[in-house]
Amino acid sequence: MTLRQFAFRNVIRNRRVYAAFFMASVSSVMVFFIYSMLMFHPRVENEFVTEIAFRGMLIAEVILVLFMLFFLFYSMRAFLEARSKEFGILIQLGMEKKQLNKLVLFEILIIGLTSIILGILFGFVFSKFFFMIVREILEITSLSLYFSWKPFALTIGTFTTLFIVISYVSIFTIKDDNIIKLIKGYQKSQQDVKFSWFRAIFGIVLLLIAYFASANATKTNLITLVGVLPPIVTLGTYLFFTDSVQIFLKLIKRNKNIYWHKYRLLSVSEISSMLKSNARMFFISSMVSVLAFMAIGTLSSLSTFSHKYHQLNPLSLVYTSSSQNPYERQHITQLQEELQDAGLSYRLDRIVVKRQTSTNTEATVRIISERDLNNLAMSLGYPLISLKRGEAMFLAYSEESLRKLSKEKVDTVLKESNVKLSIDRTYPKIVFAADKLGTNQIIVDDDDFTHIYAPMQGMAGAASSSHLYIFNVPKWQETKYIGHNLDAIMNAAYATDNERSLPFYFENTGLDYSFIRSTFALLLFIGLLAAAVFFLAAGSFIYFKLYTNLDEEKKQYSTLHRMGVTKKELRKLVNRQLIPQFFLPWGIAMLNSTFAFLSLQVFWRGIADLSIMREIIFVMIALTVAQLLYFYLIRWRYLAHLKI
Repeated sequence: MTLRQFAFRNVIRNRRVYAAFFMASVSSVMVFFIYSMLMFHPRVENEFVTEIAFRGMLIAEVILVLFMLFFLFYSMRAFLEARSKEFGILIQLGMEKKQLNKLVLFEILIIGLTSIILGILFGFVFSKFFFMIVREILEITSLSLYFSWKPFALTIGTFTTLFIVISYVSIFTIKDDNIIKLIKGYQKSQQDVKFSWFRAIFGIVLLLIAYFASANATKTNLITLVGVLPPIVTLGTYLFFTDSVQIFLKLIKRNKNIYWHKYRLLSVSEISSMLKSNARMFFISSMVSVLAFMAIGTLSSLSTFSHKYHQLNPLSLVYTSSSQNPYERQHITQLQEELQDAGLSYRLDRIVVKRQTSTNTEATVRIISERDLNNLAMSLGYPLISLKRGEAMFLAYSEESLRKLSKEKVDTVLKESNVKLSIDRTYPKIVFAADKLGTNQIIVDDDDFTHIYAPMQGMAGAASSSHLYIFNVPKWQETKYIGHNLDAIMNAAYATDNERSLPFYFENTGLDYSFIRSTFALLLFIGLLAAAVFFLAAGSFIYFKLYTNLDEEKKQYSTLHRMGVTKKELRKLVNRQLIPQFFLPWGIAMLNSTFAFLSLQVFWRGIADLSIMREIIFVMIALTVAQLLYFYLIRWRYLAHLKI
């Protein structure tokens, strides 16, 4: 038998141990290949709308490769340590260290090449289905399956290099211990577990500080917290698994009413030893789960924002023109013609906006008349208003500002025109977002509006007012092809930082929605695939730890069975040992992610006044159900191998 044949039979013989690791590797290759197929697709390469999504796929591929590098190294190291007894026997039989290194190298390459072949095969098979989904997301007419050497070369080259590097690095992790130590192999210590009280308390304090800061995040400190909290949470989580968790087990052991009860003495003792010896593995599993949670949760919130975009921006087409804009009539006529050519019905409203200074706040106030607001309200199906001389009404720019302004009552004077106003009501709907009229918007009576004639301080008369042309289009999602030349002029001005020199501003809600929806939905789909790999990897860490200790566990449970413990009681013991391994890292990951999502909620409140809690709860429930299914699957197979 040659060394290559021996390596191949070793892989086949240990297939049970390698199963989860192999599945995670195949899934990573498959996802990477699918990303590559989409990145190199001829249609996608030529579509501007997919530029951000393309970058998202590229970033996802880089993260995937870096994660797999770490995952493979950690997994290989754990496998080799678990096989120390086998290596000791081989060395005793006369195998040289150089031959042992070659054996390990061949085994890893066999697994790696098989993973690459199967991953590419499954990736190519599912590429057509993937393209169908992406075609609907990006609203591309066709995205056919194609064959090109580029995605194959990129995937094979990347993962072959990855497995070769891991192979050579893993060889150096094989310890040159004497044969007796190698043959003894890995043995769990049943002695009292030692830990540092300072590190344990410090870890809990770090997590509590991070949770408190996340729960009390505000718009002003959010950016600072994003940079500061992740390292604090990471260190706190690590110390929790290495030391802090032992405090709780210590308290249980001191309480004889809890500890000295049937088989809790054995299970708690086993759990304490297991948690200490596998602390790093649980920490890694927890942090990987956090990555999966955050990827899905964050991208789900982006998708929620895209779905509620029109509710936050009810105006279909908005053309804002300064009073000195020479292109005003030309552009409005052009937009009308384009809408007519597209067969889209619309209603056009013209609104005059005046600017004054409030004596109450010394801030600039943008003012529209009651008549203009009611005309626009009729177009949108919003409630009409009626004001008297001296009365005014707040115009909220977000749901949050609507709640705040509804409690306000202000008496002020428009400084330049000396118009006295009493503002004690708020219009019940969001009409203009902050980027349209700013954050100080009011509605005044028509007579008062005509008396606002003086220019705002520091401005010429014409510069104090502007015109808003609002096209209300019932089929607003079909307006994405309207006003492309105006949009191009604005993009060119933004690119050269000359947007302030433009005498107009044009916004197409249909175009913006199409771009946001397509990009966010595609990023969500990409994130789900990457999160699935993280999910499998997090589970596989626990899986191969279970199966590398399977022989020792068989002996232990066999001894207990001979002592009179029934199979039903043995199953309870197994549950008490498996549940902490599966759900303690998961629970900490869930806790970390929950507080991170509270900060994310502050972000969305700040830019869109959007609540994402329903979506986050759904994500948490879905992932918890998936973890439960995975637990019962592994438990079923584990009990079958233990023959309990």
